[in-house]
Amino acid sequence: MSKKDTCEIYCYDEEKVNRVQEEIEKADISNISKVFKVIGDENRTKIAYALCQEDELCVCDVANILGTSVATASHHLRTLHKLSILRHRKEGKLAFYSLDDDHIKQLILIALEHNQEVKAHV
Repeated sequence: MSKKDTCEIYCYDEEKVNRVQEEIEKADISNISKVFKVIGDENRTKIAYALCQEDELCVCDVANILGTSVATASHHLRTLHKLSILRHRKEGKLAFYSLDDDHIKQLILIALEHNQEVKAHV
């Protein structure tokens, strides 16, 4: 690290630090971290993005989009479902998945927009 990246003396704003620490304790940071960790997997991000494009996809659709087996796609879908990122429904022998609500779609689209802005500035 260069000296430009760090403070050259150690001091902090105690009031500000205490206020932020209290807010962190109130927030469910652990669960938020889990959501980002799960979405951090490239295949699961692809699934979330695919479900931003289509309201609902069958497990077989997801497997073909990812280029994986149905078992692998199902594993990723279950992982996303466990954190309430996706919801599913059965129709006969078919299982369909969709985003649980609009928040994940917003996160994915904001991340894509951020990525495009970063690329534009490089």
